[in-house]
Amino acid sequence: MAYPPFHPQSDVPSPLFMSADDFAAAFPAESEYVERKRGFGHAAVQESAVAFANTDGGVVLIGVDDSGAVVGRPLVAGLTDDIHQAMRDARDPGRYAIQELRIEGVPVVVVSVARRIEGFAQTSNGRVLVRRGTMRVPLFGAELARFINARSLERFEETDSGLTLDDAAADEIAHLTAAYGWSRDVPARLVDHGLAVAGSGRRLTIAGALHLLPDPAERLGKAFVEILRLPETGTEYERRIEVRGPLHRQVERTVAELVGELGTELVVLGVRRYDLPRIPEVVLREAIANAVAHRSYEMTGTAIRVEMRPQAIRIVSPGGLPEPVTVDNIRETQAARNYRVISVLRRLGLAEDAGRGVDVMVDSMLDEMLDPPVFDDSGQTVAVTLPIRSAVTPSERAWVREMEARGLTRLRDRILLVHAARGERLTNSRVRELSGMDAGEARGALQRLRDAGFFVQHGSRGGASYTLTESLGPPAGLRPSKDALRALVVELANADAAPLTNARVRERTGLDRVEALRLLDELVRDGILERIGSRRGTRYIRR
Repeated sequence: MAYPPFHPQSDVPSPLFMSADDFAAAFPAESEYVERKRGFGHAAVQESAVAFANTDGGVVLIGVDDSGAVVGRPLVAGLTDDIHQAMRDARDPGRYAIQELRIEGVPVVVVSVARRIEGFAQTSNGRVLVRRGTMRVPLFGAELARFINARSLERFEETDSGLTLDDAAADEIAHLTAAYGWSRDVPARLVDHGLAVAGSGRRLTIAGALHLLPDPAERLGKAFVEILRLPETGTEYERRIEVRGPLHRQVERTVAELVGELGTELVVLGVRRYDLPRIPEVVLREAIANAVAHRSYEMTGTAIRVEMRPQAIRIVSPGGLPEPVTVDNIRETQAARNYRVISVLRRLGLAEDAGRGVDVMVDSMLDEMLDPPVFDDSGQTVAVTLPIRSAVTPSERAWVREMEARGLTRLRDRILLVHAARGERLTNSRVRELSGMDAGEARGALQRLRDAGFFVQHGSRGGASYTLTESLGPPAGLRPSKDALRALVVELANADAAPLTNARVRERTGLDRVEALRLLDELVRDGILERIGSRRGTRYIRR
């Protein structure tokens, strides 16, 4: 059976051409590999695609009636969108491509669907379909269980990519060889680690291609990270970056981009300066490494998406959570979709050991007094949201660090110190509410902070309450004043070393992007600065 070749969905292929005789010879009838459709129907095309994905792949011909007559259907933008929507509404449809085929000048739309190697596809209403002859057959009961069990034993990352070591980048092979300490027979070592196909040594698996090709996205679909800088609300991005290259380079470059964009919160406390991370680098690294390592690479038409907004960073990875992991048990349960991929990242020091990644993210955010990561699984994607803003202000975070330098405090004391610094009178019941401690733990924490000189006790026994020791003072006004910030920005504008930009103001002041823009706009309105250029090219000079 010959039919139009499969192209990654990320391609924008030119139309294919066939004569009427060649088309009739290639597609003489509907079969286990071919489905004819006179027009587009969302449910019918989705069901055919799911059945093909769960069997041996195939093509849906839109614009051909049941008798085989070519009635025609051009590949216009609206139809392309409708097909993509039908596939998005399915669960894990895998790899597919959309192509226009012209037969004696009459257009037909070809939807090529690849066989899923790992896992299985489902329709939007949850049915598992397979192709048997010309039929789309749903699976139930014992037959469904056998099918799912068989598919769970296969890993897409270990399949033959069709590429060889000759396609790999020599410096990436050398980098991996040095990381593992291989001294000889590198092809055999690649086989041992699931990066090359057994029996060949030079044919790369999908995992091997992802780590060793100079740009895997050129051959394997959208195997890259897309960074979008977005406003607080809305979907119109202000900046878009594609981070490509071998997977470990993608992790390194994406984290560097995010760290550079976020900057730090600058707080001056007395004679000390605190540069507080808006999101700890280790959290960003682990979130990106997890997205790269655990995404479904069978979903070739979707990149990892990083959305940067003033209030949070959201990282969206194609493919749902691998069973038995759920959002609720994500800290206790581990299952790697791409074990070979993440093993290399761990060897290169870009991911935590098995089972520790989510813990490191959650604990590191807690350690910086930031709100915890939020995970969600739509079935089609997994997303983690990393809040940038917190109920605890940067000045309070810096003040707590100052207090911790005195010693005798514990992790759960932090929130008590913050609320006391805000002028709140703490009681045993309030401490339990804030920290989750039981009554005995709350009493012990309050008395320990009193004995260490942080708190003053008022009353006794059941009526006791505690306030911050007056000499410590609340952390109000610890950040530079508005006048001081204005003076610093004007000083930067007077300097000739580098152009004054929003990024440079953020770097020197610790303001976030919105706060820096607000300050610059104010200086422009006051006639002190002049704005030149727009969007990414905007800079400021002294009037």
